[in-house]
Parts: sequence; structure tokens; C-alpha cells
Amino acid sequence: MSTESKPSSTAPTAGQQRRQASILLMRLQWILIVLLIAALLLLYVSQQRFQNQVNERLKSNEQVVTRLNEMDDRLFAISQQSVPQPSTEISSQAQNQLDLLRIQNKAADRLLVDNDYKAAIDLLRGLQWQLSQSNNEIAPALTIVIKQSLAEDIERLQAQSAQPSPWQLQNIAIQNIQEFLHSHDRIGSSNTALTRRQLTIHEVIMILNLASQASNMREQDQLTSYLRQARNQLQTLITGSATILKNKTPVPSKPSDTAAVTTKQNKIATMEAPENVPEVITWLDKLIASTPILTPLLTTQILDQPKI
Repeated sequence: MSTESKPSSTAPTAGQQRRQASILLMRLQWILIVLLIAALLLLYVSQQRFQNQVNERLKSNEQVVTRLNEMDDRLFAISQQSVPQPSTEISSQAQNQLDLLRIQNKAADRLLVDNDYKAAIDLLRGLQWQLSQSNNEIAPALTIVIKQSLAEDIERLQAQSAQPSPWQLQNIAIQNIQEFLHSHDRIGSSNTALTRRQLTIHEVIMILNLASQASNMREQDQLTSYLRQARNQLQTLITGSATILKNKTPVPSKPSDTAAVTTKQNKIATMEAPENVPEVITWLDKLIASTPILTPLLTTQILDQPKI
């Protein structure tokens, strides 16, 4: 009897073990696939729920905003209805009176440009009377301020009307200079051929004609520009270091410096007639320094303030 043990018929073979392992692995893979699909489904469902919740909140917020807007509209309509009508009419009447004052005051400014002091003073006095009437709806404090400014404007215009117009003084001085240049040109013209000096004098006379027109039109900037051009042209005629004047631009007076402007204007009125070209240049320097300045009415400045 042999002692070697025979292999059991029930023990799985190597091929069977491989097949069992392959089946087990395949089952595990399918389980993982199913779990993954289930997770994706759960994620999709939760995402849809979250999106639905967000949409619902947005709709709720829109409804709240709509209700708030409706409430604002109702409150605005109620507030408009609660405003008393008489106060609105009073405010409108006061604004209309202020607008009328501005128009009338601008008319006074225009009269001053035309050098009509008497008509401007009469118009300002009419504004004083208008503010003293019982139908004046302008605020009392503002009425007092406007009345004071009108009184100051009338006083200033009365003082200016008693003096020669600065524009007229400028024109008289310009005419005197032109007369001298004409006579100077005739004296220096010994032959028929025009010299460079004569051409320059003719050009200066034409420039002074433009300056006179600018003075008549009350164009301060143009007047100053033409006077400076005439001065620069005459400066080229002066020869010799002893007679050449310093070419300095005079500093114009400030609008508020009325006394200084009046003093310079009186000097222009009392200047003796020029006897030579250097004196003409001196005249032009004084004319440039005392160019008339259009000072607006104090009432105009007050009425043009944005807060009024």
C-alpha cells in the first residue's frame, strides 16, 4: 500500500481561482460604477434644488422691491397732495418779481454803456419804488439788501454824471494826437515821395481811427490794443539813446480804484498838446493806463448770484 497522499478532488485549481478573482474584480467595478452614477444623480438633484431655492428668493426679492416702489410712489403722491397750494403760488410770484428785476437792471446796465446816466438813475429809482409796494412778495431780508445796493448805485452814478465821460476824454485825447500827427506829417513832407516816417505816421493815424471807434463802442480791450499798436509804431521813429523811452506796459487800474482812475482822467483832460513824437508816446502811455473800465452795478452782482 503506497504512503503518498493524493490531491483532493474538492480543492480549486489555479484556473478556477483566477476565474473567481476575475469575477470578483468585475463585480467590484460594477459596484463602483453604480456608486458613481448614484453620486452624480444626488449631486444633480441637490444642484437643481439649490437653483430652485435661489430663483424663489430672487422672485421674492423682486416682489419686495416692487412693493417698496409702489409704497414710495404712494408716499410721494400723498406728500404732493399735502403741500399747501398758496405757498407754491407765493414762491412763484416772488420768483417772477426777481426775474423782472433782473431784466430791468440789465436795461440799466445797457443805458450806462450808452452813457445815458439820467435814464439809468430814473430806472433804478423806479426799482426802489417797485420794491416798496405792498404786492412785493420777495423775502424781506433780500428786499433790504437790494434796496441798499440800489441806493449805492444811484449815488455812484450821480457822482459820475457830474464829471466828463472817460470815453469822451479818451476820444478828445486821440483826436488831439491825430491833429498833431497830421501837422507833423505836413511839416516833414518836402517832396512828393513818401518816406518811411510818413508811412508810419499815416499807419498810426489809421490805427487811432480804429481806437476812436472802439472807444465809441465801449470796447475796452480793443481800445487798449489799438493804443498799444500805435505806441509801438511811433516808438520805431525815435532814434538816439537819449530820446528812446522805456517800453513799459502801464498797469491798468483796478475797477474798485475809482479815485485813481478819476485822477488819471483829469490828467488826460489837462494835458498840453504834444509838440513831438516822444510826447505823443507819453500821451499814449497815459491813455493806456487810464482806459475806461465798465464797472457793473452792485445790484447786478447781487441779482446774478446763484442762490437768489
